[in-house]
Amino acid sequence: MNLSLNEYLAELRPLINVDCGTYTVDGIAFIVSEMTAKYAAMNGWSIKQIDCGKAGIGLEVRNKPDAEDIDVLLLGHMDTVFPVGTAAERPMTTDETKAYGPGVSDMKSGLLNVVYALRHIEQSVLDELSICICMNPDEETGSLYSVDWLQATAKQAKHVLVAEAARADGGLVKARKGMARYKMTFKGKAAHAGNEPDKGRSAITEMANWILATNAMTNFESGTTLNVGVVAGGAGANIVPDLATAIVDVRFWDNAEYDQVDTALNGMTQTPFVDGVSIELVREAYKPSMVPTEQTQALMTLVEESAQALAIKINWKEAGGGSDANNTAILGVPTLDGFGPIGAGFHSADEYLLLESITPRIHLLMRVLTKLAENKSKDKK
Repeated sequence: MNLSLNEYLAELRPLINVDCGTYTVDGIAFIVSEMTAKYAAMNGWSIKQIDCGKAGIGLEVRNKPDAEDIDVLLLGHMDTVFPVGTAAERPMTTDETKAYGPGVSDMKSGLLNVVYALRHIEQSVLDELSICICMNPDEETGSLYSVDWLQATAKQAKHVLVAEAARADGGLVKARKGMARYKMTFKGKAAHAGNEPDKGRSAITEMANWILATNAMTNFESGTTLNVGVVAGGAGANIVPDLATAIVDVRFWDNAEYDQVDTALNGMTQTPFVDGVSIELVREAYKPSMVPTEQTQALMTLVEESAQALAIKINWKEAGGGSDANNTAILGVPTLDGFGPIGAGFHSADEYLLLESITPRIHLLMRVLTKLAENKSKDKK
């Protein structure tokens, strides 16, 4: 494959220069249109739109749509974290070594690398493998509207490769922490703080007790952490507050330990610290942890052999942030992440894509798919 960097960047630019933050459905629809055109121009791919409700449209692309099993599921997301106006404020730019722009490495270049790999791979690999590509519109907010579709598809898959960006040092991702986010709403009773404070029921006092209790659930040794990162409440210093809210972020390696945290938090709603205050607890986002299994180790070995054959240096990372890899790994399907080009500065104005990594990472993905096809062919003999 002789890749023209200029042609690649010309294809990437429209994907960057559009606002497509989660729930910006017009921008998501544009990405859907762009990706649909790319696969429609390739022979042999079936393209299906998936209704993801409030989040917009997802795409499911298969080369063998009637196959009972999926040999390889390739995952990527079309949304970014950036608000409307960001694309106009800082459209895609390049210098001698990097490309910049909202979502350039998280993860529009990953989506495009999958396209390039499948455009240029040997037809014999496509004949051997049943391949499915899923692109969802709401990964950045926890895939709330797409997770059922992704997991139902992943249950048919033998391997999952996620095209999120490779780490800044070239690392691939073998494990990711799980995450959950809760919104806590405390409802008390207002009263004048000077005249009748005893008639009030302070929502903020209840919230303060919850903050201390949730902080106490943190276990740094096991990696389970709870962080109350946003709080609000009160209407005036002379009023006993009748409403307060807090948002807590939970991260964890141990799914069973997280279940204990979830049970404890829900149990606390039944026993308020302040009489007369009620608590509403809503889990707004959730991804289980991604922990390698023996089958994942076998897939890692295949990837290492592929990288070695291409003289590509890789290493394996354990990431604190989640991705859709978490949602497939929990099903027991061997899942690895980081198959996009190298990038860093995610979710910030400093986000970049390392230009020299584009071609090698396309070749790596092609080589991994080729080896999976070769192994499948051997197993049939």
